[in-house]
Amino acid sequence: MFGGAGVYAEGLCFPIEQDGEVFLKVDAESEPTFSAVGSSPFVYMARGKPVTLSFWRLPAVAHDESNELRRFASLGLEAARRGARPMLRQSRKRESRPTGRGQKR
Repeated sequence: MFGGAGVYAEGLCFPIEQDGEVFLKVDAESEPTFSAVGSSPFVYMARGKPVTLSFWRLPAVAHDESNELRRFASLGLEAARRGARPMLRQSRKRESRPTGRGQKR
């Protein structure tokens, strides 16, 4: 997709790495926190056009302070969890639908 690597926890990809830089998953809830510390989204080129992902650069403060690294990593994992909830609901709905097989008419 983008030529980098992803890291998974709980089956969720929440940080990605590209060219030695780390980007963490964001959503509408966590994006303002990343923006406030000067972070920016991950953008790559596909077919000559920029593609922006919902992963933002690990803030500089998190490179220097372990508490900040933990805080931002937690924000990334929480965003990945929130993003997975709608998909889990959809897959559960599909699983609970009757298939029509084996039913009497």
